[in-house]
Amino acid sequence: MVAPRKYPNELRERAVRLYRESDPKPVIRRLAEQLNVHPEALRNWIRQDEADRGPAP
Repeated sequence: MVAPRKYPNELRERAVRLYRESDPKPVIRRLAEQLNVHPEALRNWIRQDEADRGPAP
């Protein structure tokens, strides 16, 4: 049996989008505090999104 996710997918997508579209890039810890998520969770979501997108041109 798979454990339920702590954060909804919508929150994950929103958090990654906020980070990606920000210029300059926000401090992950501060953005995580604003979104009320753990900083390591946000950092992992961003890394996974970058891996899913592939290498930058």
